[in-house]
Order: sequence, then C-alpha cells, then structure tokens
Amino acid sequence: MDKNYLEDNYNDLISDIKNVCEESARNFSDITLVAVSKTFPESDITFINDLGHLDFGENKVQELKSKYDNLKDKNIKWHLVGHLQSNKVKYIADFVHLIHSVDSFKLAEIIDEHAKKHNRVIDILIQVNTSNEDQKSGIEPSDASSLCEEISKLENVRLKGLMTIGMFTDDEKIIRDNFRLLRNLYMELRVTFNTFEYLSMGMTSDYKIAIEEGSNMLRIGSAIFGNRNYLN
Repeated sequence: MDKNYLEDNYNDLISDIKNVCEESARNFSDITLVAVSKTFPESDITFINDLGHLDFGENKVQELKSKYDNLKDKNIKWHLVGHLQSNKVKYIADFVHLIHSVDSFKLAEIIDEHAKKHNRVIDILIQVNTSNEDQKSGIEPSDASSLCEEISKLENVRLKGLMTIGMFTDDEKIIRDNFRLLRNLYMELRVTFNTFEYLSMGMTSDYKIAIEEGSNMLRIGSAIFGNRNYLN
C-alpha cells in the first residue's frame, strides 16, 4: 500500500471524526478508534502504528495471533472484533486487549478459564443484536441484563460495555434506531455494572451516525486501509 495514501486516509478520518464530534457537542478525546486491519499486511499496521495509533482490530483469531506474534516489538493494543469460537480462545488469551463479541455465558466462562491460566483479567464487550437480523451474532437486547449479571460473577473477565453492528442499509433512520437502542441499554446497565466504559458501534459506513448517537468506540477499516481484497 502506498504510504502517502495510508497517511492521507488516516489524517482525513481523524479530521472528520473531530468535525463530527464538534458538531455533536462530543469530545474527540472520549472516542477510541479501533483500526480494523483484517486482510491487510503487517507493513500497513506498522505504518499506522508509527503515526501514533495504538488500537487495532482483527476479525479472525488465526490472523490476530499471527500479527501479534510478528509485531511483538510494537506498542499495539489488539482487539478481537469478529465472532469468537470457544475452542479458539486459548490462542489469544495471553495478549488480547479487548474482545468485542461475547454473546453467551458459556463463551465468557471459557474466556475466564483461559484468563486464569495466564493470571490475567480479560476485558470484554457484550455483542447485542439490535437490528434483529438472524445472520448476525449477538444476544437479544432483552437478554443483556441477565447475561451481564451472570458474567459479572466471573473473576477473570471484566465487563467493559456493549457492542453492536448496525443494519447494512441506506436508511439512516434504521441505523440510528439500532444505535439508539444500544445506547439506551448501555445507559441503563452502567448503573449496575460500574466497569462499563465502552459503547462500541460505528464502522466506515455509519460512524458519523454512531458518534451522534453516543458511540465512544469506532471500528473502522476501509476508510483507513482501503477496500479489501478477500481473494488474497
């Protein structure tokens, strides 16, 4: 990837996020940007990291583990933003910064078990299916409170908030409703769960709406790295 292109993309995105925050009476410093680097080479990650960016997200455990191993000398906080199979937790339990996609107590228990082995407390987000789409992972909004209650009893897992993926649609009202539902749920649950910190919603196509609706963690890939070639 041409490094000037990457730097321009990154700087343009940061500038745009700052503008949206200003228009929405939000503080830019409250927003955590996770650069989703799935399918992109380690050289691109290194370049963005050298610009001072620390948070990077991957969808697949195998790719996350490989990049972590090869970039251990870099100061990077690694996020797992995709679906996590319980039998793959062991590969990332010793280093993952935040798991965005926990949607069952069984998965949380397995994360807790592997965290104990590494004498760690692993931070997680609960993925909520706010768009009511069958093909998407995530729990029903009505089940979030009881799941958080169960997970809060685990010693080596720490609840840090909620995550959702907005519906892929051109209808801004639907996307806004998806995000508003999660924000309201977050505000309700954080009263009980005082470790809540992150409301993770918004990607390249809808991050402006997400900021307006209260998101403080964005997961953005193609706006930084360009379009993905899944054939490679």
